[in-house]
Amino acid sequence: MKIGILGSGEVAQAIAPKMLGLEHEVMISARDLDREKDKGEWGSLPSVNAWVRKQASEHLRAYGGSFAEAARFGELLFNCTSGSHSMEVLEAAGRDNLKGKIMIDLANPFEFSNDVPVMTISNTESLGERIQNTYPDLKVVKTLNHVSAELMTNPQLLAGEHDLLICGNSVDAKKWVIENVLEGWFGWTSVIDIGTITGARAMEMYLMLWMRLWEIFKTEKFNFKYIFEAKAPAKNAAKKTAGIKKGKKASKKRRAGKQGVRRKI
Repeated sequence: MKIGILGSGEVAQAIAPKMLGLEHEVMISARDLDREKDKGEWGSLPSVNAWVRKQASEHLRAYGGSFAEAARFGELLFNCTSGSHSMEVLEAAGRDNLKGKIMIDLANPFEFSNDVPVMTISNTESLGERIQNTYPDLKVVKTLNHVSAELMTNPQLLAGEHDLLICGNSVDAKKWVIENVLEGWFGWTSVIDIGTITGARAMEMYLMLWMRLWEIFKTEKFNFKYIFEAKAPAKNAAKKTAGIKKGKKASKKRRAGKQGVRRKI
């Protein structure tokens, strides 16, 4: 399958190798294909062209291009851009190149203000919603944005079962992504569908808690597991039904009694 990745940063360069290892064709993208990605104190990432050359040396089908070229190339798209720039990137990608495709949106809309993360979209809207409303013919599926790049494609790095959230307006698109991408390609075993794309508000705002946990525990390898209250046992429902039946029988007896009284009179 042809995979078009919008972006070339840490997330893009985590998703792409996984896809190449599964023998897909992959194109990552950027404005400047020769520019390295500066990660500050954590070093830098290779430019798109340098990354492509490395993959080609291993005989993998990897390509680099503009945002429009990646969107046109991909049968399945990933939005791995910085959330504060996603709308600008999608405009550059071109409406016609996005039309009718599934796009997995991994982006979080935030930026740093005096070294403090600040949401640029929140509360009454989300980035996922804004993308879907702007490009109604694009099937936006929000998922993977609340785990680290390393865990996205390797959930087994954490012992035990943990949960992944997903939302989107297209039921069929979500089903395809869960079965093929999340479970089939990446190995997730517990995916929770939280409904329409409006669920992206909660998923994106979770980033604030994620950042705090990362700051405290000094690791990106963590996730959550939701424990839900067990459903009421079936026997309770049976008792309720039995109570209704008893009430009906008692009502019939009362009516029969009244009729008997009338007959005697």
